Amino acid sequence: MTQSLVPIILAGGKGERFWPLSRKHRPKQFLCLDGSGRSLLQTTADRLLATAGGWSHLWVVTASHLADGVREQLPELPVENILVEPEGRDTAPAVAWSTIEVAKRYGEDVVTGFFPADHWIAEQDIFESTLMAAVDAAVQNHAIVTLGIAPTHAATGYGYIEQGEKIGLYDEYPAYRVDRFTEKPDRETAEEFVSSGRFSWNGGMFVFQAKVMLDQLHQHAPEIIQLLEEKGVEAYSIVPKLSIDYAVMEKTDRACVLPVRFRWDDLGDWGAIERLMKSDSPNVELGQHVGLDTTGAIIYTSDEDEVIVTIGLEDTVIVRDGKVTLIVKKDRTQEIKSVLKTIQARSEFQDLL
Repeated sequence: MTQSLVPIILAGGKGERFWPLSRKHRPKQFLCLDGSGRSLLQTTADRLLATAGGWSHLWVVTASHLADGVREQLPELPVENILVEPEGRDTAPAVAWSTIEVAKRYGEDVVTGFFPADHWIAEQDIFESTLMAAVDAAVQNHAIVTLGIAPTHAATGYGYIEQGEKIGLYDEYPAYRVDRFTEKPDRETAEEFVSSGRFSWNGGMFVFQAKVMLDQLHQHAPEIIQLLEEKGVEAYSIVPKLSIDYAVMEKTDRACVLPVRFRWDDLGDWGAIERLMKSDSPNVELGQHVGLDTTGAIIYTSDEDEVIVTIGLEDTVIVRDGKVTLIVKKDRTQEIKSVLKTIQARSEFQDLL
C-alpha cells in the first residue's frame, strides 16, 4: 500500500447537549455549527482526506440509524468503507471491529487512526504534520500513540494523560511514554495537573499499527476481541459495553502521548459556539436577531426566515429549531441532558427527540 495512514472516523455519538438542533437521526456530527455550510462530519473527512490518500482509504464507523445520513453527507465515500454497528456498545467494540476489518483489507502492518467526527480543529498543515509524526512514533515504537491536547484551563470534564519518559523526536514533535490516564478529575486535581506541565487532555484521537492494537486487545480485553473475531458484527448483541480507554488504554504498556500544536475544541455544548465565533459583537448570532440591551447571548435559528427578538438578556443561549425553542443560561447548558430525560418520558414529545 502507498498511503501511510488509514483514518477511521468515529461517527456514532449523540451530542445531546446540542439539543434541540441535535436529534436522534441528526446528531451533532451532522450539524454545521460555524456557518461554513459543512457539517462536523464533512469537515472531519475533509481534514483527513489528504493524509488518507483519497476517499478509498478513508473509513467511518457509525450506528445503524445514522448510516443513511453518513452516506448522504459523504457521497464520495465507498459504501464498503462504512462500518455499521447494529447497536452502540461504546468505543472498545467500535475500535476492535474496525481494526479487524481494516487489517483484513490492508494486512496487520497497516497504520490506522481513530478520529471523533464532532471535533473542531484548526491549522490543517500542522494537523497533517502531527499525524505523520504520530505514524512514525507508532511504527518505530510499536506504540499506540494518543494525541495530547495542551490544556488551556483546569477542565474537569476531560480525561488527562500524564507524560513519562521521552521516547523520541518525530519531525520535531516529541513523544513520551504514558505514565497514567486519569478520568475527569475534580477541580483541585485538575489545577495541579495543569500547573505541573506534564499533562495533556485526552482528545480521543490515536494512531497505531493494527497488529499492536489487536495484540493489546487480546491481552486486556479478550472478551471483546475474541467474540468479534469469531462472529464479526453478529457479536454486537453480546459483546461487553466498554470504552477503549477503560478496555485498553488505561492498562497497556504500549501507550505513548504526542502533544499537539494545533488548536482543538471538542464542541461539547452550546458554549463552544462562542469560543469558535466570538467577535467584537456583543452576541454570537447564527440567524436573524434583533436585540435591545442584550449581551453575551448565543442565538441560533435553523430557519433563515425566522427572527429572534430579545430585550435585556445576559449570558443566555437561545436556540430555535422546528417546533422547539430552547432558552437557557449559558452556565447551565450541561443540564440539557436532564431535561431530555423528562421529554423522553412523555409520549406527546417523542417527535422532539
